[in-house]
Amino acid sequence: MSTIAQSLSDSTRTSSWLWDFLKEELAPYPGRVSLVARMVTASTLVVIIGMTFRIPYTAFAALFALVLSRESIEATANAARDLVIGVVLGAVYVIIGASFALGDPMLRFLWVGGSLFLAFYTLSALGNYAAVARFAYLIVITIPLWDSHDSAGSKIESTLWAVGAITIGSVVTFVMELVFASLRRNDDLSEAIMERLIPVEELLKHYAEGSEIPAATRSQLTRLATVGTSRLRSILQRSGFAAWHQQHMGALVGLVGRLVDIAANLLQFTSCVPGNDRNRVRKDAQNIAEIRAILSNGASPRVVEPAVDGDVAASLPLLGELEKTLSLIHNVFTSAESPDLYTTSPSSDHRRATTLVRGTLSDPEHIKFALRGCLAAGLCYVTYNALFWPGIATAMTTCYLTALTTIGASHQKQFLRFAGALIGGFVIGIGAQVFILPGIDSIGGFAVLFTAVAGLSAWIATSSPRLSYLGLQIAAAFCLMNLEEFKFQASLAVARDRVVGILLALFMMWLAFDWLWSAPAGIEMKRAFVSAIRSLAQLAREPVSSERPIAIERSYTLRETIDAQFDKVRSLADGVLFEFGRSRQQDLALRERIREWQPQLRTLFLMRIASLKYRLQLPGFELPEQVLISLHEYDSRSAALLDDVADWIEGTARPGQIPRDSLKEMEQSLPSHAVGQPLAHGPSFVTLLRRIDSITNSVAEEIARNLPAPRG
Repeated sequence: MSTIAQSLSDSTRTSSWLWDFLKEELAPYPGRVSLVARMVTASTLVVIIGMTFRIPYTAFAALFALVLSRESIEATANAARDLVIGVVLGAVYVIIGASFALGDPMLRFLWVGGSLFLAFYTLSALGNYAAVARFAYLIVITIPLWDSHDSAGSKIESTLWAVGAITIGSVVTFVMELVFASLRRNDDLSEAIMERLIPVEELLKHYAEGSEIPAATRSQLTRLATVGTSRLRSILQRSGFAAWHQQHMGALVGLVGRLVDIAANLLQFTSCVPGNDRNRVRKDAQNIAEIRAILSNGASPRVVEPAVDGDVAASLPLLGELEKTLSLIHNVFTSAESPDLYTTSPSSDHRRATTLVRGTLSDPEHIKFALRGCLAAGLCYVTYNALFWPGIATAMTTCYLTALTTIGASHQKQFLRFAGALIGGFVIGIGAQVFILPGIDSIGGFAVLFTAVAGLSAWIATSSPRLSYLGLQIAAAFCLMNLEEFKFQASLAVARDRVVGILLALFMMWLAFDWLWSAPAGIEMKRAFVSAIRSLAQLAREPVSSERPIAIERSYTLRETIDAQFDKVRSLADGVLFEFGRSRQQDLALRERIREWQPQLRTLFLMRIASLKYRLQLPGFELPEQVLISLHEYDSRSAALLDDVADWIEGTARPGQIPRDSLKEMEQSLPSHAVGQPLAHGPSFVTLLRRIDSITNSVAEEIARNLPAPRG
């Protein structure tokens, strides 16, 4: 009986967790309704056009219309352009290569293997991910087409129709974005940040007044802490902001997420704050109000300095951490750089056009990734041809869509793809074929049904990355069942074959990616975090060239690398949740620590960019020769400290190396007039260096305190 009771209790907890998870992910947020409306409208119009003119590959065009919508016209236009370029290049490659190998079975087999390797290699090694992903995707989806018994001319025509359909979907989506842009007057990112700041401010106000925390505030803080900042990072990446603005907003997003986490943990403590501490809490609430004013109307930062006297550890143990986070947010605003800092570099405008990822030719990881992906997809290709079962060719597409560099991230996508196929194929697809489609005899009637399914899929797709992929797979399963042919599907074999193909792909992916050069997300997360710290150390040493244009170009490249490394760490941290094994608890603990440290490092990154103006001796930031020499010495010591931190994390440093004061000698060597040297729109030169030193030493101390001491 006790075993039965325990099982029932575990089942209840699991169902309760799942229900809470879905409520948090599917809850509305600012901008979600507008984004879903744009996605559904564009996709439905594509379906109506495709069905009216009987355009092949309408299913794929409708799917791309769902994923193209962005938070700005420029970003949508860039995404549509990259998509069209990718599929056109993919079509040219497929038509030329497949036609050359069409008459010889062995040559065709070698071409398929080489094409799969090329698809996975370009996905890993090339810089323009959007265009490369479409190029590789067209290769994967058209390989089964060239295995058919149709004539060569018919195969070429079908391949060109795929390009045409996807192009139509891109154009329709871009036009719809233009229409919606004329009606939209809000900033989704700022609204999302404000949504998180408001309940934190309300919590502090209630603490300051000594009143009970409302249930609505508790619920909102808990939900926002659980959801995290994944959606905000997605909005930022798709926003089309200038690079300098993206980096500042990225730091702000990380710090606001940390602020919400602290506030949610504060809910565990009593709301009864001693009278002498309430003024301190009230000032913190005023700080948040000032931050909201900056975001809402662009006001200048007037952050109220938090109280430093008094010990509130007995009543609110995390208040010090909250105030530290507010101070870092203040640093983000006051160290905002001028966007014209790098305009003196003649080639900086073309930096984003770089084709190869840095280190591609010397990095064997790209080759390993391509070999694993080619092996998994190739085994699927051999299997469905050996079984004469072309209906499960979707296995190759599954291999491509779920091929990620870490085990945890791949498992996440594989699970969501399988769940999406079940929901979109078996539940919605077969349900519609049995109960709804027999009564529909017009395009308008089907459009109504499609709008409902697309609305559900788009709402799920606009969740955080923990769930968003599920929405796209629901739409994919439904579209491939009902838009492959322009007639009523009397057979349910399409849904069956799709699920079987996904199961085959998941098995092959398990063989290739879990057992061949496997890379756990926990290890990769730690490695990426260490790389980001070492890159920050390198930025502290810049410039290493006396030629200003070359120095600016180098620093710009390094800056983009650091920004990408921070994003990679957050992405890998999400993948850790989907890995299981003996090191899971250790990896999860490190994940939480890194999520705490990274916002501080992002702030340090921005302040280092601000201090670089002095190192580069830009107009208005010139320093006397003696001060500049002292600055170089200080920066070298500060960079050495960051390198020691990286060594500590890797387990190669000795405890005595961390931390140490690297600013005192610098301040002693400064002449009196340098202390007042102004920094445009921000603090004095020395104040900036003190903040840099404070953050650097704070991170070093926290890492040394929370990670085990290295051996040796």
